Amino acid sequence: MRLTPSQVQTTKNTVNRVLGTPNRVWLFGSRVDDRLRGGDIDLLVETEAVFPNRAETLCRLHGALVMALGDRKLDIVLKDARTADAPIFEIARRTGVML
Repeated sequence: MRLTPSQVQTTKNTVNRVLGTPNRVWLFGSRVDDRLRGGDIDLLVETEAVFPNRAETLCRLHGALVMALGDRKLDIVLKDARTADAPIFEIARRTGVML
C-alpha cells in the first residue's frame, strides 16, 4: 500500500470527524500496488448512516481530506445506508485494503 502510516491515520481521523458516524474506509486502485508509482488516492467510504444530502457530505469530506492530506488527486466513493449496491463497491472491497 502506498500511503504512509501518517496518511492512513490522517485519512481515518478526517473521515471520522466529517461523518461523525461509524464507518469503513477502503483504499483501492493503483495506490494498493507497491510496485506502481504515482496515481490518485481512491477511497471507498461505507457507513450505515443516512445522509440527507449525500452530495454535500461528499463535498465536505473531499475538501477536508484535501486540506488534511495536501493537494492530491483524490477520488471518493461514498456508500451510505440508502445507496444502492453497484459494481464499484464490490471491486473496491475485493481489490482494496481497509484502512
